[in-house]
Amino acid sequence: MRINIPPVTRALLLLTSFFSFVYAIARYNILSQTGSGPPNEESIPYLTLVPSESISYPWTIITSTFVEQNVVNFLVNTTAVYFSGRYLERAWGSKDFSLVVLFAAVVPNLLVIPTYVFWGILTRNTRRADTPITGAITLQAAFLVAFKQLVPEHTVSLYKGVVKIRVKHFPAIFLLLNTIAGIILGTDTALLLAWYGLITTWIYLRFFKHQPELTGTDTGEARIKGDASETFAFATFFPNVIQPPVAAVCDQVYILCCNLKIIRPFSDEAIASGNDQAAAREEGGLPTSMNQARSARPMSKNEEADRRRALALKALDERLNAASNLAITTTPSSTISQEQTEQISGK
Repeated sequence: MRINIPPVTRALLLLTSFFSFVYAIARYNILSQTGSGPPNEESIPYLTLVPSESISYPWTIITSTFVEQNVVNFLVNTTAVYFSGRYLERAWGSKDFSLVVLFAAVVPNLLVIPTYVFWGILTRNTRRADTPITGAITLQAAFLVAFKQLVPEHTVSLYKGVVKIRVKHFPAIFLLLNTIAGIILGTDTALLLAWYGLITTWIYLRFFKHQPELTGTDTGEARIKGDASETFAFATFFPNVIQPPVAAVCDQVYILCCNLKIIRPFSDEAIASGNDQAAAREEGGLPTSMNQARSARPMSKNEEADRRRALALKALDERLNAASNLAITTTPSSTISQEQTEQISGK
């Protein structure tokens, strides 16, 4: 049976398999020669990201993402890449999917380097800067953020429907588990990569990534920048109880970044368009490898154009109805005021 895997997803699986295999061989050679070497010798600095040696091996900023130190992590990562990659690459296209993966792999690793260096300086523990950084925790966080954007209300059933979780809750669960494990078990690397991966990916998808105009009638390459929808605000990643304080902090950070011209503020039109985009994704759907009926035959250009026109007509109809209702409610008051004005002027 032929397994259809998109090209970038296939490349990620091959890279993970290759670098994990090379790492296993290199580590085995070191252990066979030294018995049980210290952690800095087992780190394999030319494959894994070691903050203190990152300048000598700059390519490890990328290669470390594809290195898994044990079989369990390897199986978890390849499973996540296989299922999530097939979905997201078909939803975004190979180019946009590659950019998201590259951003999620590089930026968090760049942030981890100074974090461990300054951590070592503050605690006077020089071994902190020698901590080996490996694994695709950042990619897993990026995939969860992407699903939160695309299908937040989709429900995942576990244990034959006993446990049902909405996709929008997965990022918070992911952060909670990695945070607890980092504090209790000492897996601080996974803790930092989880937070850095989620935050940086959200920033990229929220403010910088271009996406197709789903609600427009243009069948060409009409694209909008960022996602200003209210359902993709950073506070919505957390439980409802703590959303108000998180939103208050995020609003101040947003205002500061706009004042410093790091990002451009969202206009009311951009927010309305973002909300329409979110509704279009929910109602119109996206190409998915998890739905065999849809993935068996991709939509043609005409079918895609018809779907976009239908969504655009629906959005236009809703806006016209809202405008009509507003006009009906405001017309009597304006008429009365006009009649009163004529009476006053007549007197």
